[in-house]
Amino acid sequence: MPETPDYQTELESLVSRLERIASLGAAELEAEHVAILGRKQGLLTNILRALPGLEAQARAQLGRQANQIKQQFETAFAARRDALRQAAATARSGLDLTMPGRRRWVGVEHPVTQVTEEILRIFRELGFTCALGPEAETEWLNFGALNFPPNHPALDMHDTLYVDTRDRRLSSHERRRGRSSGVEPDFERRTTAVDRRRPESEGRVLLRTHTSPVQIRSLLAHKPPVRVVAPGMVYRKDAFDPSHAPAFAQVEGLVVDREIAFVDLKATLVHFAHRFFGPETGTRFRPSYFPFTEPSAEMDVHHQLCHGKGCAVCKGTGWMEILGCGMVHPAVLENCGIDPEEFTGFAFGMGPHRIALQRFGIDDIRLFYEGDMRFLSQFGALGR
Repeated sequence: MPETPDYQTELESLVSRLERIASLGAAELEAEHVAILGRKQGLLTNILRALPGLEAQARAQLGRQANQIKQQFETAFAARRDALRQAAATARSGLDLTMPGRRRWVGVEHPVTQVTEEILRIFRELGFTCALGPEAETEWLNFGALNFPPNHPALDMHDTLYVDTRDRRLSSHERRRGRSSGVEPDFERRTTAVDRRRPESEGRVLLRTHTSPVQIRSLLAHKPPVRVVAPGMVYRKDAFDPSHAPAFAQVEGLVVDREIAFVDLKATLVHFAHRFFGPETGTRFRPSYFPFTEPSAEMDVHHQLCHGKGCAVCKGTGWMEILGCGMVHPAVLENCGIDPEEFTGFAFGMGPHRIALQRFGIDDIRLFYEGDMRFLSQFGALGR
C-alpha cells in the first residue's frame, strides 16, 4: 500500500522559498511561478488538488494553511514583477536613482524691486498713497504743466524719446470726455480753469522722462490735501554706462496742503534716510534748480561704503546724492487749478537703481539689467 504524502512538511518547505522571490530575475521569476502555482505541475496546486481525499479534520486544517501560503506567493510574485517593470522603465529613461537629488531653484525679487518696495513701505507709514500713471505722456503733462519753458533742453529730441502717433492731437473736449467720473463736486469748476491754461494741443506724445506727470494727474483728480508717491519706469536718451541707463525706475513724492513749509520737506526726507540707511546716517541739503520747485535742493547722505570718511567711489567727499526736492512752484499749482495763496507743497524724486548701488555697494548700474542669475541670486535673502 503506497505511503500517504506528508502535506504538512511540503507546505513548510514551500514557505522557505518565499524569501528568494524578491531577488529573482524576470526569467527565474516565471520559472518559480510555474513550479509553485502552475496549473498542471505546481507544487502548491498539487497539494490543493489532494485535499478532497483527506479526512474532514485534516482537510480543514491543511486547506486553511495552503490557501494562506498561496496568497503569500501571489503577493510576492506581483510585487517582484512591479519592481522589475519599474527598474526596466528607469533604465530606458536614463534615470539614476542613486544620484543625489537636485536642489530646487526658487526665484527671488530683483534687488531694485526690493529697494522700491522698501521705499514705498516707509512713505506709506507716513500717510502717503501710491499713485500710478501711463508711461506714454503728452508734452504738456510731462513738461508744460511742470513749468518747463518751451525752449528747455529737456524737450529736445536728443534728450527725450518721442512716440510717432501720426500727429494726432487730443482736443479739449476729448480730454474732458476721457476723464473719470465720480470725483469731488468742484472738479469740473477746477478743470475748466485748468483748460484755460492748457493748450488746445498738448504737443507730441513721448515716453515720460520722470514720474512727475503722475503728480499732475493726482492734483487734477483730487483737491488738496494730496500726499502721494509715484513709482514707475522712466525713459531718457542717456548713454548706457556704469552710472546711467536709458530706462530706469523712479519714485517721486508730492505733498500739497495748507501751511506746508520747507521744514516739513526736510523732516520727511531725513526720516526716510534714517529709516532706509540707518539712524546714524548723516544727511545734508544743497541748493539746486528744478523748473517745477522753488526753492529747490538736492539731498545727500553719507556714502555707504566709506560711511562718510571718503573713498574713490564718492571722490573723497564722503557724500552721495540720493534725490532732488523742493517746494512746489506756484505756477505748477496754478496749472492744476489750485490757488497757491491758499495751498503750498513739496515734491521729491529719487532713483531706486542709484539707491540700490549704495545699499548693496555696487559700482556698475548695468549689472541690474543683465539678468545674470549668479549676480541676482545673491539678493534672495534680502528683505525676508
